[in-house]
Amino acid sequence: MLRSPKPIAPRAGQESVWAYPRPPRLERTAKRIEVVLGGVVIADTTDAYRVLETSHPPGYYLPRAAFLPGVLEAAHGASFCEWKGEAAYWTLSAGGKTAARAGWSYERPTPAFAAIAGFVAVYAGQMDECRLDGERVTPQPGGFYGGWITADVVGPFKGGPGSMGW
Repeated sequence: MLRSPKPIAPRAGQESVWAYPRPPRLERTAKRIEVVLGGVVIADTTDAYRVLETSHPPGYYLPRAAFLPGVLEAAHGASFCEWKGEAAYWTLSAGGKTAARAGWSYERPTPAFAAIAGFVAVYAGQMDECRLDGERVTPQPGGFYGGWITADVVGPFKGGPGSMGW
């Protein structure tokens, strides 16, 4: 039996992922994003985008120039998003640690997402940590989606047990 999710009511200063649109919306963010792998801050930027989609915590896309040289290596394989197009994958390495296919990008996205062409998103769960304005993020549940959960977003979030049909 498919259960409909019961959205959590947001408090002051919070957003509900159930108020995010479908198709998703792309917006700039000036929040400071830091990504740590192998004990090394491999990316640090205040020039990123976030993707907001119903039932998902925001996904963050960083300019390639935000990553330290040599961290990103193209990985095999691709996937397809009905909204953004074909995704390419990246293996990230730093500080003696390698995270295979832990990043992805849209090199030739659909027109609605043209601004993130070449920008790279990472799976927070495969990094030592990811921080948004200093707050350590929690990875979106399930391992397939790449959203970042922070104190300013409430769910429930797609990806966990029982959420496949949402």
